[in-house]
This record gives sequence, structure tokens and C-alpha cells, in this order.
Amino acid sequence: MPAIVQPELDSTMLRVVGALADCGSITAAAAALGYSQPAVSQQLRRLEQRIGMAVIERIGRGVRLTETGRLLARHAAIVSGALDAAAGELSELRGLRAGRVRLAAFPSASATIVPRLLADLQRRHPGVSVTYLEAEPPEAVALVRQNQADLAITFSYPGDRVDPHRDSAEGLVVTRLRRDEMMLVLPAGHALAKNSAVDLGDLAEENWIGGCPRCRGHLLELCGHNGFTPRISYETDNAAAVLGLVAAGIGVAMLPALALDSVGAQPLVAIRPTRGRDHRTLHTVTVTGSAGVAAIAVTLRRLAALAGPDAPPAAPPVSPPAPSPGGN
Repeated sequence: MPAIVQPELDSTMLRVVGALADCGSITAAAAALGYSQPAVSQQLRRLEQRIGMAVIERIGRGVRLTETGRLLARHAAIVSGALDAAAGELSELRGLRAGRVRLAAFPSASATIVPRLLADLQRRHPGVSVTYLEAEPPEAVALVRQNQADLAITFSYPGDRVDPHRDSAEGLVVTRLRRDEMMLVLPAGHALAKNSAVDLGDLAEENWIGGCPRCRGHLLELCGHNGFTPRISYETDNAAAVLGLVAAGIGVAMLPALALDSVGAQPLVAIRPTRGRDHRTLHTVTVTGSAGVAAIAVTLRRLAALAGPDAPPAAPPVSPPAPSPGGN
């Protein structure tokens, strides 16, 4: 019985198929790879000749992968990941003189954790190039899964029914970074501002200022556990706007310490923890094997040092209790 001859594949051909799967067109795949469009078309023709099967099919003016192409694209992601890991280890042996990290994180991290991280990496590892894209956790997790980001900084709430770190992060590496306290924001003259911590139930009759949909959902859940539904009269995702509204006596709010840190101190508001010490958790999300890529590994280490459990807290200074009327 004659031996079956295995078709010879190479990494360049597989990268072309992987880029085509990610980008959806030969032109976009060529741009992503830094190749010319004719070079990509030539690689596809060579691949089809070697394996004796069509990899793409024409659809109008565009193309799409055949079943064979989709099979190769799945393997391309694995092969590219292994090659990137090998290149990363070589970079580490060379003293990390080069490397690229695509980072994604949520808005309040953009003004706090991310600038500190980028400045630290620029000082310690100037050869590491970092690009940054702002994205809320569900989108950031999807970016990592789709190979459009190498590392995402995300957050989740305890008991969150739509936690993006569950089903949508299956197969990815989710690592706890640290706890981020949820803080109540009250007008400085509020009767409860004199307390060191505030019971949510004592704010049942207040007007509330709601934030992003996920944060607002968490507020509704917490208030429900305390026996009331908050009267959300105003909604904004802008932390500075929230503090401005509270300072004007328009209502009360709950914000993560990191969001407050991104805005800075506001003299006309009082920041207090809840009696239950409510919080959210910050995470990093990567694909399996990323720790073997030197640039990603060093970014994770510096991130843990700057924003991990032993890092200085991000919460702003707690404002002093407001004086009671007629007090000394």
C-alpha cells in the first residue's frame, strides 16, 4: 500500500489564512500582515496547489474561506501562538530589547492604572511597544479571544449574572488583580456624611445618580438586598459629572474607588464606604501561553506590582466628616 504523502505547510501560509479569517478580505489581511495584496494572493495559490484543495471561494467581489480554509485557520491560531511564544522567549534571552503588547482596559483604568503602567514600562523596558484600546469588560474579553488584544484589564461584581469572565472567557486565562472598593458619594452637608461608613438602607429615600449599565445593575442588586429600589433620577457614565451633581445636592451615587481616583478630590462631597464593604474585583485576561511571551509576561509582572494587592490603594482620600449645625 503506497504511503500517504502529507502536504507540506509553512508558517507564512498559515499566518495568511489566519489573517484572512480575522480580517475578512485579502486587502485587509495584506494590510494586517504588512504584505502587498499580490503577495497574499500568491501565498494562497501556492497553498492550494500544495494541498490540492481550495482554501477560498469567490463571493461577488469578495472572498470567503472554504471548509478547508476554516480548518487551516483554526490551526493557524495555534501555530502563530506557539511561534509568538518562541519569539518571546528569544526576546527574553536577548534582554527584552523588543516586543509588542496590545492592551485593552475599561475607562476608569484609562486615567489611573494604564498611564502608570505605560510610564513604568517605558522607563524599565523601552524596547516594549504597547498599543492601547479602551473597552468595557465584555468587549475587552472578546478582543483577547479574537486575537485583537494580548492583554485585557477587566472587572466583575460579586454575583454578577452577566459576568464576562464566565462563559465568554472559557478557555482564556483570567487572573485576579485586586479588589476595588465601591464608595458612596454624598453631598458634604448630608446628615450621613458624619458616619465613617453608611448603611445603604439609610439612603432609600434619596435621588440616585446612575452610571454605566453594568454599574447601575450592580447598584440595583445591592439596594434590592437592602430592601428598596433606588430612585435613579439622573444617569451619566462621566465620574466627574457624577461628583458635580452630588456636590450640587442633586442626589447621591456609588462609584468604584478607581473611578474616584481618576477624577481627584472634590471638596463639596463626602466619600464613604458602605457598611457591607461592597466592592468589585479587577482581573487580567490573556490567552493560554501568553506568559511565555516575554513582552506580555513583563507587562503582567509590572501590572501586578503597580496595581496588584500589595500596590498603594487607588481610592482618593476620604473627606472629613461634615460639621454638624452649630458644632465647634
